[in-house]
Amino acid sequence: MLPCRIIVVCLFCCCIRRGDARHQAQPLFPAASRMKRGGSTMNLIFNNSFRDVHLLFEIMLSGAHFQDSGVFFVEDAELASLRRARDLKFICEKIIPWKPAEILRLIYNLSNQMGPLHQDDFERTLLTLVYTAQQVINSTSEHQRYMWKGSFVSLYKAIKQDLTGIN
Repeated sequence: MLPCRIIVVCLFCCCIRRGDARHQAQPLFPAASRMKRGGSTMNLIFNNSFRDVHLLFEIMLSGAHFQDSGVFFVEDAELASLRRARDLKFICEKIIPWKPAEILRLIYNLSNQMGPLHQDDFERTLLTLVYTAQQVINSTSEHQRYMWKGSFVSLYKAIKQDLTGIN
C-alpha cells in the first residue's frame, strides 16, 4: 500500500511541476518572441547601460509621443536620429501592446507572474505604463479614461511589486 501512495504522490508532484512549467513558458510580450532579424530570433533591450537609462529619460522629457496610428514619435530631431532611439521606436511600435485587450492580457499575466521580472519584461512593462499614461490624458470619453486609468494603476502596481517585492 505504501508504494502505491508514493507513486500517487510522485505523479501528483509531476503534474504540478508540469503545469507550473507550462504557465511560466507563456511570454509576457508575445510579439517579442516572434521578432526576427536576419533569420535569428532577437531580443531587443533598450537599457543595456546607465547611459541608456539617461537617454531614455531624455527622450521621454523631450516630447516622445505614441500616435493613434501606432507610431512612436520623438519630437527632438537630434535625439530621434540616434541608433538607440530607433531601437526604442522599434520596441514601442512592434513589441509593446497597443490594444486594450492586449494590455489587459499583459496585466493578467503580470498578476500571475512568480518572482521578479526579467530586464526586458520590466522595460517593456514600463514603456506600456508610459503608453497608458498618455492614453489617460488623450481619452475623449469618461468610459475610455476610466478603462485607461484602471490599466495604468494595475501596471503601476505590478512594477511596484517587482521593485519592492511587496504587494
